[in-house]
Amino acid sequence: MSKATYVPPQVWKHDAPSGGEFANINRPVAGPTHDKVLPVGKHPLQLYSLATPNGVKVTILLEELLALGCSGAEYDAWLIRIGEGDQFSSGFVQINPNSKIPALLDRSVTPATRVFESGSILLYLAEKFGHFLPKDLTERTETLNWLFWQMGAAPYLGGGFGHFYAYAPEKFEYPINRFTMETKRQLDVLDRRLSESTYLAGDHYSIADIAIWSWYGQLALGRLYSAGEFLAVHEYTHVQRWAQEIAKRPAVIRGLRVNRTWGDEASQVAERHTAADLG
Repeated sequence: MSKATYVPPQVWKHDAPSGGEFANINRPVAGPTHDKVLPVGKHPLQLYSLATPNGVKVTILLEELLALGCSGAEYDAWLIRIGEGDQFSSGFVQINPNSKIPALLDRSVTPATRVFESGSILLYLAEKFGHFLPKDLTERTETLNWLFWQMGAAPYLGGGFGHFYAYAPEKFEYPINRFTMETKRQLDVLDRRLSESTYLAGDHYSIADIAIWSWYGQLALGRLYSAGEFLAVHEYTHVQRWAQEIAKRPAVIRGLRVNRTWGDEASQVAERHTAADLG
């Protein structure tokens, strides 16, 4: 543990870059940094994203909808390189003033509708196409319970555990212990739920599973932060069952490849404009 004690100033000032690997894109103000018009393809849905856990939520759902024959779910997926600051372009900020991926523009309606925040995009698409969100009020509410659980929980996993364990320029015991404990608590929440239910909201696969699998399922499978052994993810046997089953779905396999620019070359599809792009 570090012996140094940080004393916060009376008024914080942005004097130097911070954030480790992502310091070059962290800043205390919003808005665009440069002018750039976003590209637009031929499909009704225009997605601007990257294959992070938040990004793949949307591409998985779109591929699932296409697999069900929803032709209106055809989409163009444009690559947003967040490490290079693409999310701060004037065009992107018009769609998402928060400058975070993913962002969606639905051009099948007039005027075109912008949708930002991954959970909002999942809910929008599920309602638009009538799949992966039950119509029964009780079942719908349980699905939304878990969808919003993910939106509230994942910052502790990503910005908390992931940042301090994998990306921070220095390793400090306190934040790693703090966020590891919370991440394991969250895994236990999921494991207890999945011990009594096939999927998170009940018997049927839903947007709640897509949202949570993209973070916690991939974590359980050892695909996130190289932290599987550290977190002893094998102990969460019900999460493991659920994670492995969803990982085998063809639409999930396809969705994971979209806007991916790292890893095995065969897994990378930087941009997707037709189904043929995925082979």
